[in-house]
Amino acid sequence: MIYIRSLEEVEKIRESNRIVAETLALLGNEVKAGISTLALDKLAEEYIRSQGARPAFKGYNGFPASICASIEEQVVHGIPSQRKLQDGEIIGIDVGALKNGYYGDAAFTFAVGQVDETRQRLMRVTEDSLYKGIEKARAGNHLSDIGHAIQTHVESHGFSVVRSLVGHGIGTQLHEAPEVPNYGNPGRGPELKPGMCLAIEPMVNVGTFEVESLDDGWTIVTIDHKPSAHFEHTIAITENDPIILSTREAR
Repeated sequence: MIYIRSLEEVEKIRESNRIVAETLALLGNEVKAGISTLALDKLAEEYIRSQGARPAFKGYNGFPASICASIEEQVVHGIPSQRKLQDGEIIGIDVGALKNGYYGDAAFTFAVGQVDETRQRLMRVTEDSLYKGIEKARAGNHLSDIGHAIQTHVESHGFSVVRSLVGHGIGTQLHEAPEVPNYGNPGRGPELKPGMCLAIEPMVNVGTFEVESLDDGWTIVTIDHKPSAHFEHTIAITENDPIILSTREAR
């Protein structure tokens, strides 16, 4: 079932996403060589709780932490640890928050110090593809128009879109219908309608789109061990332009 949210519900989703966006901004200021992903996780949890919310990921299906911290070839769902960031790496940080019964979810990939041209381009193309997808999240379009826009942009720059992981609806559950693939032909799937709230999240690899899961049961890595980037926003579909809910200006 795809939910159509009321304006009041959208505002609650916006509030949770404001907390997520501010958490990502806080962590972005701390991403540097020498800091551990566990330290970043602690900062995130403290800030989320200070805002009257709770970390959405902690305990979700048994996930042990408040953020997903995915370094280099780790695509998503990296578990924070004592492992310290190194100059030249990239790290995707995914944050979720739950407040007043509604969820927020967003992700950003950060450079650790100076990164090479390939990683810079990977991050730029992935983030740009997110906005290409959001642009298609309009009433009257179809769900697959989002993924088609993302895939077209990514592949035009020589990168690949992960196929086995998708975005999702969001609201009173962290993951709701519909699934939002980042690839596919246009004009397919459900028609988009005002009130739908979606978490759009392209995951883009330097090499092949194929991925595999590590033995920890969570971390997804590229099968060729080349770097991957991940960007995500929660958006609301309206009668006009889509609204990005996961921004710091969302008060």
